[in-house]
Amino acid sequence: QLQLVESGGGLVQPGGSLRLSCAASGVTLDEYGLAEYAIGWFHQAPGKEREGVSSITGSGDRTLILDSVQGRFSVSRDNAKNTVYLEMNSLNSDDSGLYYCAASHTPGWVSLRPGAYAYWGQGTQVTVSS
Repeated sequence: QLQLVESGGGLVQPGGSLRLSCAASGVTLDEYGLAEYAIGWFHQAPGKEREGVSSITGSGDRTLILDSVQGRFSVSRDNAKNTVYLEMNSLNSDDSGLYYCAASHTPGWVSLRPGAYAYWGQGTQVTVSS
């Protein structure tokens, strides 16, 4: 099993920045390493469906960013630390909500579809407010 834990959320003023982290652990990770997993980041605003905002291949050589956050959000990973990051800049109130990371044992692709991922974290709350 693969466990994911998000961190780095909090309260931030409009225009501010946050870096979210997704730390992975588990027996499966010991056998294959995090490089065997594509990672996605998802945003769920209150009363809305979960939406993919970024994805990164197992090696980190390719990323996919949702058009509406292109230029403000970026994703990266450090497989040696079993951690994936979501850098969020120029935040606005629409960015508020829960952010989840998810993993799929398909290292070669990227996807923003929630159904493509088998493993999920519990989420971290981001609130953008003055």
